[in-house]
Parts: sequence; structure tokens; C-alpha cells
Amino acid sequence: MTHALTLPPGLIVGAPRSGSGKTTLTLGLLRALHRRGLSVQPFKCGPDYIDPAFHERAVARTSYNVDSWAMRWPLAATLMSKAAEGADLCIAEALMGFFDGVSLPGQWGNGASADLAAATGWPVILILDVSGQSQTAAAVARGFQGLREGVTIAGVVLNRTGSERHIRLASDAMAAVGLPVVGALPRTPTIILPERHLGLVQAEETEALEARLDALADFVEAHVDVGRLAGLALSGTVTVEAPPAVRPPGQRIALARDAAFSFVYPHLIKVWRSAGAEIIPFSPLADEAPDPTADVVWLPGGYPELHAGALAAASNFKAGMRRFAETRPVHGECGGYMALGAGLVDADGARHEMLGLLGLETSFAVRKMTLGYRKARLLAACALGEAGRSFAGHEFHYASVTSSTDEELFALTDSDGRAVPSGSSRRGLVTGSFFHLIDNAAL
Repeated sequence: MTHALTLPPGLIVGAPRSGSGKTTLTLGLLRALHRRGLSVQPFKCGPDYIDPAFHERAVARTSYNVDSWAMRWPLAATLMSKAAEGADLCIAEALMGFFDGVSLPGQWGNGASADLAAATGWPVILILDVSGQSQTAAAVARGFQGLREGVTIAGVVLNRTGSERHIRLASDAMAAVGLPVVGALPRTPTIILPERHLGLVQAEETEALEARLDALADFVEAHVDVGRLAGLALSGTVTVEAPPAVRPPGQRIALARDAAFSFVYPHLIKVWRSAGAEIIPFSPLADEAPDPTADVVWLPGGYPELHAGALAAASNFKAGMRRFAETRPVHGECGGYMALGAGLVDADGARHEMLGLLGLETSFAVRKMTLGYRKARLLAACALGEAGRSFAGHEFHYASVTSSTDEELFALTDSDGRAVPSGSSRRGLVTGSFFHLIDNAAL
């Protein structure tokens, strides 16, 4: 049975490429609107753990990922509708270049941020890096207009501008192609956030984050007509079927949650809870063991390599995990997967003893990036479901597996349908993989 869902007015911040200033504008805009007393619901297009955490801190509302390749449309639409309840405005930050995706379609698109604009009717605010150009920027913006049916470019923010003449030349050219310029951000080396190998440093690690967010808001307020920009937002009505049933990995889920294990998608937690599961957080870095009354332990991804010494010395955590795994399932994703192994070699070449629940050795000594969408098919029954069950998600890591003595958990294919190394293990009740789950409903 289908039903209609109404979405509050929304905007999508997009750009021709990564590094154009999407995150700067999004965070500054979110905090500026929040300071004006508006309730703003943030979203992030595509698979990304870092940006949503900053969104949340900017507006005190959980930011959710929406992904057209790995997430079914009924799940995405219902998630957006429920998350935006009570919001005055929705702001979604795009991923990479606005039309960039993979070659073959997934659930309801190819992973491009444009899929979300077409599906919701939310207009796009295009941020353009105009350093080294002026009128030519209008040709870039004009190329966005009409490229895809259902996608509307509502306004432009110029970024990395120079003189007033530079701004005037670019703005006049934009007006000639029918696009209003609603802001011009000058070049500045001071409004930046720290970076790390997987992107931005996590929100909880960023020094004086509140002051940084306020500085971003001040910067945007000074150079963008925030009220005019917000006035370009439009609401949308989407028609969807009921979202597919989701089976949580357990009724009571002990979830590792601290600076070493923070990469779990908020929508998964929301979906698990809506299916009746209880989430019981614990901190391995605080040497806490999982709740012994839980049904399953879930170790998310994160940065265990940065805390490998502390994890190796966390005797209570390690003992509790080993006791738990004797009788109940344990699953680890990416960083959690590495922590389940026998040892982890950090970037300096030092080996740290991990839990030893899997016969896995991983290393950061020689970095090799693995990145992309994945479909995963279970080769054996586990907490995720029965053998043969398939899921959609992604991989993103720099670690290498130097040895593994266990059977594989998944058979993986990439977004082109080609088989790729499984990056997974199973031993008894313990399972793990570099694969990050996005849609928990079986395909």
C-alpha cells in the first residue's frame, strides 16, 4: 500500500566537485539558522560518517545519511519524513560533484546527490570555487541547469572570491543566465577544520568545536544573505510504499561507542529501535565490558589504530568480550573488525595485541585505500541473518589484511557487479568485515 509523505521546506548544498566549500557553507549556514531560532534538520547525501557528526553539533539535531544506491527509497523517504518532524527547514549536504555517482543504478539511483534533489523537489544551492575565473563560472552554473529533469538550481554562492570587481563580474554573468548570487565567500585560510586520512577529524575530537562553528556562522552571516537563501527552500510531497521489514541483530544490542568506535549510521540505530531493539552503549577505551545481559555485541568502525595501545591494555574490556563470545554473537565493522583480530600494526609499524577472537592481522604500516559501494551476500548464518541473505553498503579503509586464518563471512560485489575480495571473517559466533552496512533490510 502506498502513502504520501510531506517533507518540510528544504535545500541541498551542491558543487561541481569535492573541495569547493560545501562543508564550510553547510556548517556555517546550519549554525547561523540555528542561532536565529529556527529548527533545522540536516542530512548528508551518500555514505559519510564524519560530516553528519558536525551537522549534529551545529544544530543539536541528529543528521541522517540518505543514499540512493544502497538505501531503498521507502526507507529513505520514511527516514527523512520522520527525522524532519517539527523542523522549520531541511538542509542536505551533497557528496563529491553533484551529479557524480557510479555507472550502474542501485536501489533508486546511482548514488549521485542529484538523485535526492529529483526525488524530493528540494532546490539546490550551488557553491562554486571561482578562484582563477570570473564570468566563466556562469558557464559552469548554466551547465547544471536543465541537465537533469526535476533538479532545480535556485541560487549560487561564490567561494574563494577576490576583489569586489571579481565578485561583480561573476555575479553579473550569473544574472545573465538567470541564477541569483546569494553570497560571496572571500578567500580565507583561517576558516578550516582539521583533516585526517578518512576526511575530517571527528566532531568530538575537534578542539573548541563550538567556537569554530560559531566562527563559521559569523563568516557565512557576513558574506551570505542567509534569509534570502533560506527563502529559496521548497517543501515536497513524496509517495512511497511501506518500508521493508528490518530484523535487528539482537533484541538487546551492546554497542561499542567512544572515540575509537564511533562509525555507526544513526539511521541504523533508529531502525533497530523502531523494530523493538534496545541499544546498550559501552566504551572499550574506558575499559568497559559489554553488558552481560545483551544478546549481541556490535563493534562499529572508527579509528582503533589511533587508540591501539589503550585497547591492547584494556584488560576488562578484552576479558568481557571473550566471555561474551563464548555463548553469544559478536560482530565488528571495519575498525571493529580489526579490533576482533589477533593484532593490529599501526602507522609507525608497532604491533598491538587485539581481542584475538578472529585469526586476523591488519596493518596501517603501508596504506592502501579501499573505497566503494558493495553488495554483500552472507555465506553462513550469523547475527545479520541466514546464509544467502544480501545487504547493501560500502567499504572505506586504508588498512591491509596481512594474514587471516578464518572462513569468509561475505561474498562481495562492487557497484559494477564484479566480485571483489571479501574482507571478512567468521569463527564460531564471531563475525566481522570491512563492509559497512547501510540498508539492514535483505535485498
